[in-house]
Amino acid sequence: MTAAELGRLSTLDRYLPAWIGAAMLAGIALGQWVPVVGKALNAIQIGGISLPIAAGLLVMMYPVLAKVRYDRLDAVTADKRLLVSSLVLNWLVGPALMFALAWIFLPDLPEFRTGLIIVGLARCIAMVVIWNDLACGDREAAAVLVALNSVFQVIAFGALGWFYLDALPRLLGLDAAGLDVSGREIALNVAVFLGVPLAAGYLTRRIGERRRGRDWYEERFLPRIGPFALYGLLFTIVVLFALQGEAIIARPLDVVRIAVPLLVYFGLMWAGAFALGRAIGLPYERTATLAFTAAGNNFELAIAVAVATFGAASGQALAGVVGPLIEVPVLVALVYVSLRARSRFRALEGARP
Repeated sequence: MTAAELGRLSTLDRYLPAWIGAAMLAGIALGQWVPVVGKALNAIQIGGISLPIAAGLLVMMYPVLAKVRYDRLDAVTADKRLLVSSLVLNWLVGPALMFALAWIFLPDLPEFRTGLIIVGLARCIAMVVIWNDLACGDREAAAVLVALNSVFQVIAFGALGWFYLDALPRLLGLDAAGLDVSGREIALNVAVFLGVPLAAGYLTRRIGERRRGRDWYEERFLPRIGPFALYGLLFTIVVLFALQGEAIIARPLDVVRIAVPLLVYFGLMWAGAFALGRAIGLPYERTATLAFTAAGNNFELAIAVAVATFGAASGQALAGVVGPLIEVPVLVALVYVSLRARSRFRALEGARP
């Protein structure tokens, strides 16, 4: 990011890593010093979905999805390079890579290993929209790819869980573990975390443009609601750490063991997807979108499945919890890496014959 670009950022955007770090510390402190808050937050849920986390994610996603120009989606769906690459990365490469890393780094810890594999199966449909927007990715492409992921999540999650936790380990002579998850649970997760904000964003743009025009909508309305995306992100982080901070503090060595393969996973998925986007000739905006949608995971679903199948106090649930705690700071860092790579990326684009 250039100095000129940095100067145009709001205070909230400019110091985002600091705000996220403060939100993490605030969440841990809240959960430790006022334990009744964590218990109260954990009790507010419907169908295994935490309502405080759902509220934070909806507030975070709505402004970004309200910015999407839905009349341009046909240009994204026509880009077969992007769509095919995203499907391959998300549903073939991602789960296989997490399976391999879980067995390489955690061969002696079956509960954590199973939890990591579940994280790898849950492809991102929520928080990725904020990382993509911060990295100046293609909003329309992000909307299409998360919608595509949501469809495949409902269809393929259960089957992939059986394959990677039962069939493949047996085939390789490894320990197997079962996964009991219903399609209804996955569909509910998708509807809450993607369907609601997507419908709200679409209707807001459609009604706003029809009544006041596109200029008013984009120049007056969107700047007013834009900051709420980051407010929602920070609120979600505070709630998440307040709910799970005790487990993190009580089992620091376990957290480190789980964190190492996650760090490798996020780095490899993002870098591989970014390199692939460059290799197949995608512009920077769509390359960034491809990279972040490939690297992110649906931690809400992973935690819900782990808790429902193995219990809230299980190692599988702890691995699911550690997932977003590592993902958030790593992907924020990758936002800045992406922005720094943008100028070089565009220089290479301009050098093409």
